[in-house]
Amino acid sequence: MYVQKNFGLRALVNFAGWHIVWLTLWATMATVFIEYLHSLDIYALKVPWLPVSLIGTAVAFYVGFKNNSAYDRLWEARKIWGAIVNSSRMWGSNVRAYVSTQFTSEDVNEKELHLIHKRLIYRHIAWVYTLRRQLLIPTPWEHINQNKFMEKHAKMMMNLYGVGLDIDQETAEELNLCLMKEELAKMLKYQNTATQLIDSQSQDLKELRKLNLIDDFRHMELQKIMNEFYTHQGMCERIKKFPLPRQYGSMSLIFVSIFIFLLPFGLVTEFHELGEWGAWLSIPFTVVVGWVFVVMELIGDYSENPFEGLGNDIPMRSICRTIEIDLREMLGETDLPKPAEVKNGVLM
Repeated sequence: MYVQKNFGLRALVNFAGWHIVWLTLWATMATVFIEYLHSLDIYALKVPWLPVSLIGTAVAFYVGFKNNSAYDRLWEARKIWGAIVNSSRMWGSNVRAYVSTQFTSEDVNEKELHLIHKRLIYRHIAWVYTLRRQLLIPTPWEHINQNKFMEKHAKMMMNLYGVGLDIDQETAEELNLCLMKEELAKMLKYQNTATQLIDSQSQDLKELRKLNLIDDFRHMELQKIMNEFYTHQGMCERIKKFPLPRQYGSMSLIFVSIFIFLLPFGLVTEFHELGEWGAWLSIPFTVVVGWVFVVMELIGDYSENPFEGLGNDIPMRSICRTIEIDLREMLGETDLPKPAEVKNGVLM
C-alpha cells in the first residue's frame, strides 16, 4: 500500500513511464504516414474528430466502471483484514479472561495456565501469517503469470515496491516461533494450513472444556470467534480465487487500444487546419491523451488483485505484525518485534 501523499517521479516512471515511448512512436509513425498521403493529395485517411471523440467518451465510461469494480475489491479486502484485526484482539482478550481455573477442581497453577494462553494465542498468530502466505500464492490471471515481459515487469515491481519473491522464508520464521516442532511439521503437510490451524484451535478448546478450564458458555463464545476467522478466511479466498470477470478486465484493454489506434488520425485532421506545421503539433497531444487513458486502464488492472504482492496491495505484513505485537503484549511479553516499516514509500 502506497502511503506517500503523491507518487514520486521514480515510482510514476516505473509504473507507467515506458508507455510514453511506444505512444510517441505510434503518434509519430501515424502522423508521418498521414502527412505523406496528404503530400500525394490522397485524403482517404482524413478521419473526422467527432466519431473518435465519441469512442473516447464511451471508453472513459467503461474504464471508469472497471476501476470502480477494482476499487470495490480492494476496499473489501481491506475491510476483511480490518475485521481480522478486531477479531484477533477479541480472541486474545477472551482467551486470557475465559480460560481459567474458576470451574475446575484440578490443580492448575498460574504457570501452566499461562502456557495454555500462550499456546492458543501463538497458534492464532501462526494462522494470521499462514493466511497471508496462502493469499500471496500467484493465480493464473495475476501479472507474474502472464507473458515474459509482463512477468519481468511484475518481478521488478515486487522487488522495488512489493514483497519480493522471498515469501516462504519469512513465514517459516514466524511459524517456527509460534508452533511446536511436532505441530509445525504436521500443519505444513496440509494443503490448506490456515484452515487446519483453526481446526486445531477448536480441538484444543474441546480438550479445555473436558478439563473444565472453560464452561459451556465460554466454550461457545470462543468457538464463535473461531467461526469468525473461518468467515474472514473464506472472504479473502473468494477475492483471491475469483478474478474480476474477464469480459470487463480484458475488453477495457481492447477498447483503450482501439481508441489509441484511432486517436492520431482524428487529431492530425484537426491540427492540420492550423497551418503547414500544425499536424506535427498533434504528436505531443496524442501522447498525452493516450497516456492518460493507458494509466486509467493500468490503475484498474493493478487494483483488481489486492493480494498480488505489489505496491497497491493490502498491507498484510504490517497488519500481521500489528496483531502479533498486540497479542504478545496481552501475554505480558516485552521482547516484541518492531512494527513493519515503510520502504520506498510502500507499507507491505
